[in-house]
Amino acid sequence: MISIKNLTKEFSGQKVLDGIDIDIEKGEVVALVGASGAGKSTILRCLNYLEQPDSGTIAIDDFKVDFETITKEQILTLRRKLAMVFQQFNLFERRTALDNVKEGLKIVKKLSDDEATKIAKEELTKVGLSNRENYYPRHLSGGQKQRVALARALAMRPDVLLLDEPTSALDPELVGEVEKSIVDAAKSGQTMILVSHDMNFIYQVADKVLFLEKGHILEQGTPDEIFNHPKEERTKEFFASYSKQYL
Repeated sequence: MISIKNLTKEFSGQKVLDGIDIDIEKGEVVALVGASGAGKSTILRCLNYLEQPDSGTIAIDDFKVDFETITKEQILTLRRKLAMVFQQFNLFERRTALDNVKEGLKIVKKLSDDEATKIAKEELTKVGLSNRENYYPRHLSGGQKQRVALARALAMRPDVLLLDEPTSALDPELVGEVEKSIVDAAKSGQTMILVSHDMNFIYQVADKVLFLEKGHILEQGTPDEIFNHPKEERTKEFFASYSKQYL
């Protein structure tokens, strides 16, 4: 369904992504793990064209673009197919939760206010915020803000949901409510690429884990294979140090 080939990116002459290939089936949750600076978030930002890749292609069903020759129209289409949830919630502070979710539906998808309202209410209900739809972000907790951001992304019915450290800015007691909403979306069949430092969560939600090292995919497999039976020495080192720090 989604095929990413030879994705490369340099910053100041240093290769941050070096020929990344990823194939993702519809409904699959793919997690990117590795040390800071391995290139995980850069992959997401390149796919959504928030960073301009140096080369590579992405195919989503019959839509295919080459990042070296991509047009403005293709960028817009790509962003409609890939919705992103960031570490920071990026909500409009002067709009209610409901209006935040409606915005993209009206502006990008050109839906009527009634159609947008119906979908936005449905998505807020799914993330457990039907009783907060008329609240402004300043009156919401961090976990509630992130669930609004998640509802906003899911309302766009993206082919792929990109999640960049969606719980890293939250207090520990708020992480669970956001992770539950992500799990629910995964169970409903939403295709996702997830970057997270929460290995227990990745183990729970991911179908496939890619271990990155210096812009390469060093190893990939199921959560059990990568966490418990890694083949590469670097992967073994990473999870050994992770276990000492966090578990």
